[in-house]
Amino acid sequence: MASDKRPSREGQTPLARHGVLKSRHPFMTLVAMLGVVLGVFGVSAAGIAAYNLFDASQTITANAVVLDEEKPLPPSLGAIEGGVNILMVGTDSCEGANATLSGACQAKATEGERNDVTMLVHISDEPRRVTVVSFPRDMLVPIPSCPKEDGSGSGSYSAMSSQMLNASYEYGGLACTVLTIESLIDDQIDFAAAIRWTGVINMSDAIGGVDVCVAGDISDSHTGLKLTAGTHTLQGVQALQFLRIRHGIGDGSDLGRISNQQQFMSSMVRKLQSDSVLANPATLLNLATTAISQVQQEQLVLSSGLTNPTLMVQIAMAVKDVPYEDIVFVQYPTSYASGDGASRVMPVKDAATMLFDALKANQPLTLTGDASQGYGVEVTGEAVKPEVAPTPAATEAAGETPAAEAPVTETPAAETRVELPSAIAGQTAAQTTCTQPEGR
Repeated sequence: MASDKRPSREGQTPLARHGVLKSRHPFMTLVAMLGVVLGVFGVSAAGIAAYNLFDASQTITANAVVLDEEKPLPPSLGAIEGGVNILMVGTDSCEGANATLSGACQAKATEGERNDVTMLVHISDEPRRVTVVSFPRDMLVPIPSCPKEDGSGSGSYSAMSSQMLNASYEYGGLACTVLTIESLIDDQIDFAAAIRWTGVINMSDAIGGVDVCVAGDISDSHTGLKLTAGTHTLQGVQALQFLRIRHGIGDGSDLGRISNQQQFMSSMVRKLQSDSVLANPATLLNLATTAISQVQQEQLVLSSGLTNPTLMVQIAMAVKDVPYEDIVFVQYPTSYASGDGASRVMPVKDAATMLFDALKANQPLTLTGDASQGYGVEVTGEAVKPEVAPTPAATEAAGETPAAEAPVTETPAAETRVELPSAIAGQTAAQTTCTQPEGR
């Protein structure tokens, strides 16, 4: 096993893999990107109009991570053959206001900054589908040699043969986590971003809360979250606590926490695809303003490609109408490491290969496994789909004058869905789930 010695990161902020670029015009960049990490899969025409207005009056600059300076960034989503991969990372920084949100930070029992949440958002080519793959932080994986973060290009950190995934960010920043996941999935990641705890709190406040279901009373001393059985609308600190909780739900593992996060994201998808949010320019502008402030306050780190507002608008518009059943949240398949209790897990590569082969081939997915590997949630029903505009036939039946008829197009042949192995846990946005208290 290679050395696990990590360089000190005291006083550093996660910056560059090969160099630092300045970002500009981040309004739609941040709205679309943060929307993806938390389940915001779209913007409306009103949102684009708000962007033009806001962009005319304010721009900011921020540090951006260059993922690979030798590969040109694609000019648009359509130029990315086969779709796009976006890596989203949530870190456990103890810097600034983040320290008050963790007992471990206040007790000075933790050092450095790790990727406690690591999600790959895959947006397919036409027909559009969205798959969010969560990678357990405790999964033991090789960490490749990572370029140093100072932007000098003067050297690299040594590779490590087996470490917990959440060590990758501490070792070499966002770019190192990107390299680690690229090696694991054998595919390229096009864009990446990392957000700290206070950034999540502020964005959830701007969204206005997300409905979650709890099957029984929960009281967790580690996060401070206390919820009674039933449905709750969470935002701010409570939303962060819900996303972080693992003690007191399911089997108390990170695997249960992942499914809890998927419940939250699935509910947010449904909320933010509704007209009540996407048709409200004030809400979208508030999201944008909040996101900009997170960059200024160093609670959000972006790769250089995410500083292109045109690209971000294209990504957001490409996915905003994806059907609920084709927005799929899955956990990277794992098995518990022998002799290590419930704290470390190993990749199950055969099952993972089936998943990523299907994504590369843009095949629709069917889940056959449980909603959670850690017994964190159970499926309780099907979500109500958003209302769609009436067809011309329905309009005529109601006595109204139909709009000009659209050209007749052939109905595409039905696609063969790929049944994922039962080792892959997850849910779709079409399913509603409920968090299970520990031992239930």
